[in-house]
Amino acid sequence: MAERGKTPSVSQPQLSETVASLLRDRIMSGQLRPGERIRLEEIAQETGLSITPVREALLMLRAEDMVELQPRRGHVVAPLSRQDIIDVFSLQGHIAGELAARVAVSITPDQLDDLRQQHERLRRAAQARQTSRVEQLEYEFHRRINRLADARKLSWLLRTVTRYTPSRFYAADPEWRAGMVADHEALLDALAAGDPEAVRPVMARHFTDGAERLVKHLDGLGVWNE
Repeated sequence: MAERGKTPSVSQPQLSETVASLLRDRIMSGQLRPGERIRLEEIAQETGLSITPVREALLMLRAEDMVELQPRRGHVVAPLSRQDIIDVFSLQGHIAGELAARVAVSITPDQLDDLRQQHERLRRAAQARQTSRVEQLEYEFHRRINRLADARKLSWLLRTVTRYTPSRFYAADPEWRAGMVADHEALLDALAAGDPEAVRPVMARHFTDGAERLVKHLDGLGVWNE
């Protein structure tokens, strides 16, 4: 229990995951390129944290094959290919499509209305170009759908694989924001119709578009080790 008058400190695992999330986003968006060295001290100074959570974050990323430890160089970004991007997003779309398809056959009018309200908040944020809010509301929209599916293991798998989505990169892209709004509206229509077979291609398109945009962006940066 925290001492009276003191704010409870953030746990070490939370700090490590915060750093890991930051580095994943930078790696997947091309800010950190394959072969580039990651210096613990620089990340610690930038985030205002000690070396320990940074080191633990890099251990996490090594386990995910995002980072490698090389002799005399330290931690460097692991190789990344176009096919890696396509594979990750294809898996996301497949799992998300299955979860949404299950929701389509059981969703209630109240649940659908809640999703429509959430989408409207997201649409307004996208129109106002509120990047951080778009990022937050987009995550919340899909989280609500996944919870309605009542499939704990599938939802866990989706959360695991979507860690590799550079959400800040997408939220800042006006074309992606417009496409996201259109995809969500098509998804809501399919859910309202109770049509699981209409839901799956909508969700697949949502993630395929994400993969294509990211690959094009990384092509332009010339990050591939191929």
